[in-house]
Amino acid sequence: MSNRIDRCFRALKEQSRQALIPFITVGDPHPDWTAGIMHELVSAGANIVELGVPFSDPMADGPVIQEASERAIARGASLHRVLDTVREFRQRDADTPVVLMGYMNPLERYGHAAFARDAAEAGVDGVLLVDCPPEEMLELSPELQGKGIYPICLLAPTTTPQRMDIIARNAQGYLYYVSFKGITGASRLDQAGIAAPLEEIRKHSALPVAVGFGIKDAEAAAAVAKFADAVVIGSALVQALAASTSSTDAEQRARVFLAPVRKAMDNGRV
Repeated sequence: MSNRIDRCFRALKEQSRQALIPFITVGDPHPDWTAGIMHELVSAGANIVELGVPFSDPMADGPVIQEASERAIARGASLHRVLDTVREFRQRDADTPVVLMGYMNPLERYGHAAFARDAAEAGVDGVLLVDCPPEEMLELSPELQGKGIYPICLLAPTTTPQRMDIIARNAQGYLYYVSFKGITGASRLDQAGIAAPLEEIRKHSALPVAVGFGIKDAEAAAAVAKFADAVVIGSALVQALAASTSSTDAEQRARVFLAPVRKAMDNGRV
């Protein structure tokens, strides 16, 4: 059976649509609310859900996601809790791909084989590790792939063509293009400058290309969707959820934030 990520992108390609991939931090604003927020995001138009694994030193993340991780950890969030959340989500949704985004340390502590086994059992489809280059994935990748979980790889404006070849050989599912040099949540997205690097990436890989970092609203998402196969939106959504006072409030905030983004991407404009 093929991975849910493959099926998702095939279906979207048939519809001439791009994937919308929202990012949220597991456990923020409350550990018990995350699965409900995920369902609401799917209802509002998400095609893949990217779950941030809370970590004490998220070096690639800006203040919004750093603070979300701190709040989540303070409330008891852990990699075990992340997998429990995926299990809870899968009780009602067997189809939407779920990708975990985080850092190597929690996986190292969990154990590669144990993590791959438990993540597959929970219903995880892909893993994106910000601080793990392809050379360091040599031990983990076989464990993930043996359980049908895809290693999702990052590319950046500084990635050379030679490096793209190496990354493309290791990646599965889709490639994640970081739209600028810097941390998440920054306001430096150059919408006009995205087309050329994506064209170069596609010379090295046939995988779909997702673009993230700096996409804050429906207008930016629609602009990026003209060039990319998928749009990742994270910090702005995490910030919108941060002030939630209840699970119902959090789900409403998720819906209100994401639905206009999906509409703008489908219409090609706001």
